[in-house]
Amino acid sequence: GAGRSDKEAQLKIPMDDLSENEQGLILSKKGPGRLYYRVGMKYAPKSLRLPAESRGFTVERSFKGADDRADVKQRENGDWKIRAGAKVEVTLTLSCPATRYHVALVDPLPAGLEPVNPALDGTPSVNSDSSWWHWYDHENLRDERVEVFSQMLSAGVRTYTYTALATTPGEYVLPPLKAEEMYSPEVFGRTAYGKLIVD
Repeated sequence: GAGRSDKEAQLKIPMDDLSENEQGLILSKKGPGRLYYRVGMKYAPKSLRLPAESRGFTVERSFKGADDRADVKQRENGDWKIRAGAKVEVTLTLSCPATRYHVALVDPLPAGLEPVNPALDGTPSVNSDSSWWHWYDHENLRDERVEVFSQMLSAGVRTYTYTALATTPGEYVLPPLKAEEMYSPEVFGRTAYGKLIVD
């Protein structure tokens, strides 16, 4: 019929079909007029052991016992082991080779750790390296993640330190620490996925 149609159709294709078929994707139409299309991809990795990536940022996360160094150990494969009930100092390191804008550094906490609100226990949340004391504009300590934001970062290395409690024994996925330019999400860095054992 004459006139325009805004009818939409969706086609979902399994990832296996895509990986085995290297001929590419061919779109065609019959009849006059224009066909508007969008090709999108949503997927979840099978493995939680994703490697670290540095695409404009390099990030690292380390744990150490706040009261007793023996409370925290790192295994050869990178997994961390923390004594249940221990207070842990978490240090996030953010490196950028060039000036970056609207930077978000987000550290998702594994279920066995809870951040200690620095306003409650009177300790500063950042390390005392005065040259980078105020490199960020805003910080957010939530139960499930710690967020640090900066409107502009010149090239260099910064650290952010906070305290957490190892509350619940168990084995947990240690999600990656991630930094990204919020308006250019292709500029990012993340640590590898790992494992945290609290016992």
